[in-house]
Amino acid sequence: MLKTINLTKIFRTDEVETTALNKITMEVSSGDFVAVMGPSGCGKSTLLNILGMLDNPTEGELYFSDLEVSKYSERNRTNLRKGNIGFVFQSFNLIEELNVYENVELPLLYMKVSSSERKKKVNEVLERMKIVHRKKHFPQQLSGGQQQRVAISRAVVTKPKLILADEPTGNLDSANGEEVMNLLTELNKDGTTIVMVTHSPSDAEYAHRIIQLFDGHIVTENIKHVL
Repeated sequence: MLKTINLTKIFRTDEVETTALNKITMEVSSGDFVAVMGPSGCGKSTLLNILGMLDNPTEGELYFSDLEVSKYSERNRTNLRKGNIGFVFQSFNLIEELNVYENVELPLLYMKVSSSERKKKVNEVLERMKIVHRKKHFPQQLSGGQQQRVAISRAVVTKPKLILADEPTGNLDSANGEEVMNLLTELNKDGTTIVMVTHSPSDAEYAHRIIQLFDGHIVTENIKHVL
C-alpha cells in the first residue's frame, strides 16, 4: 500500500538547513499495523505527514497503491487523500462550532455524498464507536476519551484504506488510551491499514511492526508476527 525509497525531507531557512528525514526506505502492506517510535525531533511526525500526503518530500520516492505521488501538486494530493486516508491526531482537531454528528459528517460533505447516505454512514460509525448518544453534543461538552472516539469516527466514516494516527492516546488517561487502542485494533482486524506514531511502548505493542527512528534514520525494525 505504501512504499518509500530514499525518502528525504530537508527544512531550509536563510541560515539553517535541517534534515528531518534521511533516505528512509520502508514498505507498509495492506492490512498492516505499524508503530513508528523514537525521541522528539527524530522525524516521526514529518514522516507521517509525507505518508499522508500533507507534505511532499525534498527527495526520494513515495508510492501509494502503486502510484508514485512524491511530486504531486497539493490539489492532486488532496483528491487522492479523499476517501483513502483518515487521520487521527493527539489534539483531536475537532471543530468546536460543530456538534459530534456534524464533525463526523464533514469528510462525506467534501466527497459530495448524498444527504441520506451521509445520515446512514454517520449513524453507523457513531453506533460502532459507542458515541451515538452524544451526537448532538459539542466537543467542549465531551471528555477527552469521547472526543478521540469522535475523531476516530470522522477518520473512518469514509471507510479509508489507511489510517494515520499521530500520538492518538497522548492526551488521554490510561483507561481511555487503552479503549482507543482497542478501537484501532478492531479497525485493523477488519482490514484497515494503520500507521501510528507514538512515544508509548505499551501502545506500540498493539502493532505488528515497530520501526524506531533516530535523527531521521530507521535504526531498528521489530516484526512481532507474520500477518
